[in-house]
Amino acid sequence: MLPRSCPCGSGSPYAGCCGRLHDGTVSAATAEQLMRSRYSAFAVGDPAYLLATWHSTTRPAALELDRDVRWTGLDVLDTTGGSLLSGTGTVEFRAHYLVGRRPGTQHEHSRFVREDGQWRYLDGLSPA
Repeated sequence: MLPRSCPCGSGSPYAGCCGRLHDGTVSAATAEQLMRSRYSAFAVGDPAYLLATWHSTTRPAALELDRDVRWTGLDVLDTTGGSLLSGTGTVEFRAHYLVGRRPGTQHEHSRFVREDGQWRYLDGLSPA
């Protein structure tokens, strides 16, 4: 079952926000929008979207999502570049999750680049 409000934290309905990216109606206009949509793909369990939005040079052959992880929130901490006219961008974020009743966070500094005119996730580093 798909969520009513978008997991990315925009406050918009899922169908009018990341749902449109997940179903291919629109493409991400910015690196941050792609990052938010990828977080939402983890939250709704859409590995096909994650693979499709991964840069061809770093994309794994397959992706299996951990069904025990429930994503509970996203904080975008910083962005650089990644605008409508940029070719590269970075997004620093903190994603919150639960495994059973144990909370956790994933803090990442993600890099995005355009490939064939579309934003793609290149890679991410955990801040030291």
